[in-house]
Amino acid sequence: MNIKAKIVKSMTATALTAAVLLTGWQTATDVQAASNAVPSYEVKLLLDAGKVLNADGSLQSSVTSEFHITSPADQQLVEYFDTHAQDLNGSGWNVRFRKKEDKKKYELTYKKRFTVTNGDINAALTAANQAGFDSSDDNYEAEVDWGYSKQTLSFSNDKEESASKGLTIPSESKVLDMLVDNIPGKLKNTNGSGWGKDMLKSSRAHGPVIVSKYEGEFNGLETDIEVMPIRTEDGTGMENLIEISFKTDSYDEAALNRTKLMNTLEAKGWLVHADSLKTNLILNRY
Repeated sequence: MNIKAKIVKSMTATALTAAVLLTGWQTATDVQAASNAVPSYEVKLLLDAGKVLNADGSLQSSVTSEFHITSPADQQLVEYFDTHAQDLNGSGWNVRFRKKEDKKKYELTYKKRFTVTNGDINAALTAANQAGFDSSDDNYEAEVDWGYSKQTLSFSNDKEESASKGLTIPSESKVLDMLVDNIPGKLKNTNGSGWGKDMLKSSRAHGPVIVSKYEGEFNGLETDIEVMPIRTEDGTGMENLIEISFKTDSYDEAALNRTKLMNTLEAKGWLVHADSLKTNLILNRY
C-alpha cells in the first residue's frame, strides 16, 4: 500500500471512530434522561370546626360514626423552620420537624412544591423534571395534594432521628442542628451553591403546634381527620383548623372519592369551601 492510500485509510478510520464516539455519547445521554416522576395523590378538605367539634375540642359522635373512628386521637407536635422573611417558602421549600407521641423517632421532612395550573399535572411533573425531580431519584416521594379548588405537586425527602416516646421536642437550636445536618443536596444548593443551607441555618421555629389525629375510613380508604388549634391572625386567641384527608396511588380513585367525600360533607353541612393552607398559616402566625 502506498503512502497516499495509507493516509486516506487512516483518515477514514479516524472519522469513523469519531462518528461512533459521538453517536455513542448521544445515545448514552438519551438513555440517561429520566422520565417524569409518578405521583401518589392526597385529597385534603377542611371541616367546619363549629359543626364537627364538641366544646372540649374532640370530634362529635356524628363525625366519628360517619368515618368509622373507634380509637382516641393520636397526638403529635409539629413545627416548621424558615427565616423571618420566609426565604425557603418563597423558593418553594418547606422544612418540617414532627414528633408523634407514640413513636421513638423525630421526623424531619424537606418538601419542594410545584404549582399545578388548571389541573395540568403532567406539565407540573415536567417542570419538576427539569428542576431535577424525576423518576430516577428515590430519595423523594412525589405527591399531588388535591384540595377544594387547587392542586399542588410536592416532592418530600424524609429523614429520622432517634428519640424517646412522648410528646416532647428538643430546643429550637438542637432541632435546627438536626435539620441542617440532614439537609438534602437539592435544598442545600437551591438558588446557588450552599444557599439553602445558609437559609436554613438562619431559620427559626414556627410553632410548635399540637395536632390530634383521628384514624378512620371512607368508602374503603383509610381516612385521617386532624384537629389543629392555631393562633388567630391577630394573635390574641386560638382557632381550630380541621382537615380530613385520604391517600391513593390512583388519579381516578382520588378524583372519584374526592367528589363523593365533598358531596357527603356538603350534605352534612361540614364542608368549608376553601383550600387548606395550614403550612402557610403556621409560618405566618408563629
